[in-house]
Parts: sequence; C-alpha cells; structure tokens
Amino acid sequence: MKIKRGDIEGTARDYAQYLGLRALIGIAKSLPYKQRLGFIGSVTSRVISPLAGYDKRVRENLALVMPELTEAEVKHLMRAVPENAGRTLAEVFSGSEFKARASEAEITGGGLSALEQAMTQKRGVIFVSGHFGNYDVPRAVLSERGFPVGAIYKPFTNPFFDAYYRKIIGAISQPIIPRKDSASLKNMIRFLKKGGMIGMLADVHFGSGTALNFFGKKAKTALSAAEMALKYDLLLVPTYGIRLDRRGTYELVIEPPIPHSDPEVMMQAVNDSLERQARAHPEQYFFIHRRWKAETDPKRA
Repeated sequence: MKIKRGDIEGTARDYAQYLGLRALIGIAKSLPYKQRLGFIGSVTSRVISPLAGYDKRVRENLALVMPELTEAEVKHLMRAVPENAGRTLAEVFSGSEFKARASEAEITGGGLSALEQAMTQKRGVIFVSGHFGNYDVPRAVLSERGFPVGAIYKPFTNPFFDAYYRKIIGAISQPIIPRKDSASLKNMIRFLKKGGMIGMLADVHFGSGTALNFFGKKAKTALSAAEMALKYDLLLVPTYGIRLDRRGTYELVIEPPIPHSDPEVMMQAVNDSLERQARAHPEQYFFIHRRWKAETDPKRA
C-alpha cells in the first residue's frame, strides 16, 4: 500500500520505519548534548555492533592491515570504533546544535590560507576525507566562517527518512546534493565552477576504481575527485574533523591542497593522508566497512 505525505510517496512499511526512527531520534535528542552522544555511542557499540557483526568485521580488518596490534588493543577498538560511529550519527542528527559546537573547533593543518585565497578568487574546492572522526565538522566550521560549502550524499532508500535526513544536514549548510543521477552531477559541477566547495568521502570500495595502496594493502579507489579537480581547475584539499573528547570538542585539520599531477598520483596522496590520520586515531576510523575487497575478495574486487 502506498502512502503520500506532502510531495513524498512511499510504502506503508517505509512510513512505519520512518516513524520508528523518528521516535528513537526524538528520545535521544531529549537528552543534553553530552549525554546524547554517550547514549547513542554506547548503544551502537554494545548492542548494535555485536548483533550486526560489526565487532567481528573490525577484528578482521585490523588483522589484515594492523597485525602488529595486541589482543587488548584489538578488543578496545572493537568497542571504540562503533562507538565513534554512533557518536557521529548523534552529532549529525543534532543539526544546528552540532554546528554551534563544531564552530568552536581549532583549525590546524596549514591549509586555511589556500581556502581563503580560493574563496577570494571564486575558485572551486573539493574537500576529500574519509569515514573518520566526524566528517561533517569541516562543513559545519567553514560554513559558519562564510565559506560556500555544500554536501553531496547518497540518498536513503526510505523516501520519508531521506527527506528528514536531508532537512537535518541542510541545517548545517546548503546546498545538499543527492548522488543519484546525471542531473545531480551537473548541479554539483555548476556549484563548483561558481566557486563552491564540496566534500567527498574517498575511502569507499569502488569496484571499477583503481587499486591503490591503503594501509599497505590494495584498495579500489575512485579517481573522480582528482579527475574533476584537474578538469575544472579545482583545489583538492584533505580535511578531517577529529573528536578531541567525549563532550563534543573538535579539531578541524585542513591540509594544504594536493598538487595537480596525475589522477592516480593525487588519489594515492589522498589515501596516504587519510592513513596518517587513521593510524594516529584508530578508534576514530570506520574499520567496519569492507574497504579492502581487492585483497579479501578478489572475485568481487
């Protein structure tokens, strides 16, 4: 059975799931910010992760790329990694409250002046990051400082929840561009050519990508961010939102732009940059996802 609410249409099951998720988010948002992050982080780490097998996946990935870790360190990360993911989710769904907290972040890394120059010149920027720390910190901080920072995201299959999520992340900055078709791509390129800035997560397995090095192993990597930077003369800038404590304090790392050269060389530099951050703060890297299919599942690589 189809249900329509405003301009959104979906199944009865979609709507029921949406209402359930809204209720859970509402309960969490009734808590003070610090307690909210801790609550969602703990539920994700101690309930959702074991049930979904995420802790097992963390162990498998660490055995592949960081075999030097002790058993105690592995067990710590099996809890800490999903907790970080849960805290990130709680922060993102806190919308404007998260933005207010993040806007106080210290900016390090040496790349801020390049962004200021790009904004003056109306030169577009692609921020490259990964599933590390809180990847929305750069957007929250920079939009508050007047930088034209948008977001591109993968839409949820549930149309009701997708509309809600788009509204929440839209409270941080605009535009919000869904990654779904050629029209979305054209909108993103148009925004960038006018001097806009867009963030991309570059650490997702991309089956038709190029096998580059990441943690000493092959990882299929999309070259599109570097290819667009070269084609449209955009800056390619690694950025990271690092969580400094359990209260919602952050550091924004903006590295100098990656020099234009060859797409593979540029994206290898992106992988190397992300690896440095992940090794320094392994509890904040998303060791849950299957990044190394080129190593672990060659048939699907």
